[in-house]
Amino acid sequence: MDTNIYAPRFLDADKAREHLEALNWPNGPVCPHCKSMNATRLEGGKHRPGLIQCNDCRQQFTVTVGTVFERSKVPLNKWLLATHLLCSSKKGMSAHQLHRMLGVTYKTAWFMAHRIREAMKPTDDGPMGGEGGTVEADETYWGKNPDMQDNRMAIRRMNRIVSLVDRTTGRATSVVFNEAFNPDTIGRYLYTRVDRKSRLITDEAHAYKAPGREFAKHEAVNHTAKEYVRGDVTTNTIEGFFGIFKRGMRGVYQHCGQQHLQRYLSEFDFRYSNRSALGIEDTERADIALRGIVGKRLTYRRTNALAA
Repeated sequence: MDTNIYAPRFLDADKAREHLEALNWPNGPVCPHCKSMNATRLEGGKHRPGLIQCNDCRQQFTVTVGTVFERSKVPLNKWLLATHLLCSSKKGMSAHQLHRMLGVTYKTAWFMAHRIREAMKPTDDGPMGGEGGTVEADETYWGKNPDMQDNRMAIRRMNRIVSLVDRTTGRATSVVFNEAFNPDTIGRYLYTRVDRKSRLITDEAHAYKAPGREFAKHEAVNHTAKEYVRGDVTTNTIEGFFGIFKRGMRGVYQHCGQQHLQRYLSEFDFRYSNRSALGIEDTERADIALRGIVGKRLTYRRTNALAA
């Protein structure tokens, strides 16, 4: 498949729709209302392009109904180009850059980027690892405490991020950890996200010790004692992921409201989990994101809503 930004699907809305239909309806149109495949295309001059009618529930739909692209006035080819650009830039692409490249307003580009990040959220979010597998867990911080803005000598990080990386599959998943960081809270998170048959590798943080006993094996590196590698016991893999995330946030996005941080994490998780080192190149990565648009909606009001 053509990977350059001048490919027909990036220039023509009809070609873009055909590409999206081929990705999400490989066996023919599926009604988003009743899931029936008994449908008829309405191709008369009075109907808008791509309109389909379900012969069972009698409702009309297009390939964007029930997706993050629904009700958008932005041409579909620009949506596909924005998705390709966001997926192929290792550290992300700012809304200002999308606004310049797509020829849309900054506000539109900003909202498009958030909708694409919503599509990047995994639909299969089962436990990592498994028998014989190894999962690294670590935490980092992002953002500033608004209560400390007047004290330049006491800038305190406020958002704790906990990330996991599966060494076998290369998959990463991250969460803004709003709870107190202790054995009980991190244990509840790990038990739902990591298969207990896995080997768990962390740093020396006390909070990991008790939960670590529930896994097949728990090993830790002692960063306090300047230990970073002991055989294959290391958190260097996940530290590398944090490095990509922080370079992108500082160099590309620069500012991120706390209520949006989880979506940015989903973006970096997605690209890391579908990176070139795993044999997934730009076009395939963008197509994976486009398959993730189904069943997800993100309104402008919800995008700006404060995180609960």
